[in-house]
Amino acid sequence: MDDWRLLKLETYDAFMNMAIDEAILNARIEGLITDTLRFYRWKPSAVSIGKFQRVEEEVQLENCTERGIDVVRRITGGGTVYHDAEDEITYSVVASKESLKANDIAEVYARIYSGLTEALGVLGVAADFNEGSAKACPNLTVNGRKISGSAQCHKRGVVLQHGTILADVNLEKMFACLRVPWAKNCVQVVAVARQKITSLRNELGKNVSAEEMNQALIEGFQKALGIKLVSGELTSHERELAEALCRQKYVTDDWNLRGRSSD
Repeated sequence: MDDWRLLKLETYDAFMNMAIDEAILNARIEGLITDTLRFYRWKPSAVSIGKFQRVEEEVQLENCTERGIDVVRRITGGGTVYHDAEDEITYSVVASKESLKANDIAEVYARIYSGLTEALGVLGVAADFNEGSAKACPNLTVNGRKISGSAQCHKRGVVLQHGTILADVNLEKMFACLRVPWAKNCVQVVAVARQKITSLRNELGKNVSAEEMNQALIEGFQKALGIKLVSGELTSHERELAEALCRQKYVTDDWNLRGRSSD
């Protein structure tokens, strides 16, 4: 049984959250750390866009500014995501494909989602893994409605996959921030989204605390991946790299609005 590093649940703004994930990825590629599982939250709420997306096509920037909602570009692909400060936990896995016993992207998704499926089972929710398509990343659904989505970045045999688990969902808040080209107004898109998106609260009829979700995720990943999670912290190298990435990349308009970076 392999030991993985477990980073405790912490809260940062969008820019530092993305900087930390990239710093961990770089440190793992350099062989400075072991495979790592991290859980985090966002404060303030934020919108993250995929590496190759055009922010003006995906985000209602004026609404985000008015509401104090951060907008950040990820190094992973995938679509635009609203991250509520209260209603979700985000996970990130940074591991070699060899450690995950996965040969390709599809197998990586399947392996990591097996941990999420086990975690939701601990909480009393039966979820199904969906392989996705050319236009949509794989995800987890409950009775046909999405409860977890994620995105990946692969580099030199190491993968970063991060994604969300929805404790609750406020679709009005979500779609006040996101652009949906086919919708005439927010009411229209919310009505459709109610049929496609769910949460732990919707499925269980009660609130699930961040602590309960965190513990279930730990149990789920350990069981599904056959690993032992050992509590740890960011190294000084990772912390310094994250702070530099945050300052030089993730808070800049060049990266967030135009997708340009000096790295």
